Amino acid sequence: MSRKFWHRVKDKSWAALRASAKSPPVLLGKVALVTGGATGIGESIVRLFLEHGAKVCVVDIQDNLGQHLCETLGGEPNTCFFHCDVTIEDNVRRAVDFAVEKFGTLDIMVNNAGLGGSPSPDILLQVPLGAWVHMHTLGPSTLFWDSPRMLQLRLGKYGIRVNCVSPYAVATSLAVAHLPEEERTEDALVGFRDFVGRNANLQGVELTAADVANSVLFLASDEARYISGANLMVDGGFTSTNHSLRVFR
Repeated sequence: MSRKFWHRVKDKSWAALRASAKSPPVLLGKVALVTGGATGIGESIVRLFLEHGAKVCVVDIQDNLGQHLCETLGGEPNTCFFHCDVTIEDNVRRAVDFAVEKFGTLDIMVNNAGLGGSPSPDILLQVPLGAWVHMHTLGPSTLFWDSPRMLQLRLGKYGIRVNCVSPYAVATSLAVAHLPEEERTEDALVGFRDFVGRNANLQGVELTAADVANSVLFLASDEARYISGANLMVDGGFTSTNHSLRVFR
């Protein structure tokens, strides 16, 4: 590498260099279904998938927000919305059927829908097992890592890859959903950001929905065509840290 070229490289950010390379969209011609796609991390995934050439079916229980997002992104023929409660197995089945009928196929399913509000194990126990596993299979946030691991063993013979993305805390509306409605304010999100920032292992960087979306994009693309059964930790090393040692800081 010549010295002249090296100086040009140093003057550009990595993002600028990547953009200047004009790499082709990595999901061109693919069809994706994203649950919980109307807001937060799901919305970031939807936007990024469309940017990379995919057609996307946005699935959510928030009808107005989901339909508005699709309209904002240009609507048909590249995106559509379907109302679906992922805790109801028949809803999920109909969402898949709708996406296939609309776009002719389904290549990627991102099970991103989250559960907000106060902790309540009873809610999970009310969900039928099939839907429960489905709900926590491919989502960026999952507490049930054994489900994707078992699914990839069962589905590998069909050429289906199953992976998981497990991020650290992201400041979305779901982060303050446990609060009374009148307290779900921007100040509450600022407080959440401050709390997770102080407790993060990787300092000086805030995890965003876009960061998680980029991880999902990689696993959904052909660049990860031989990766299955993986749990991609997007947590800045949080889960590998002994948090009890923080008292000595």
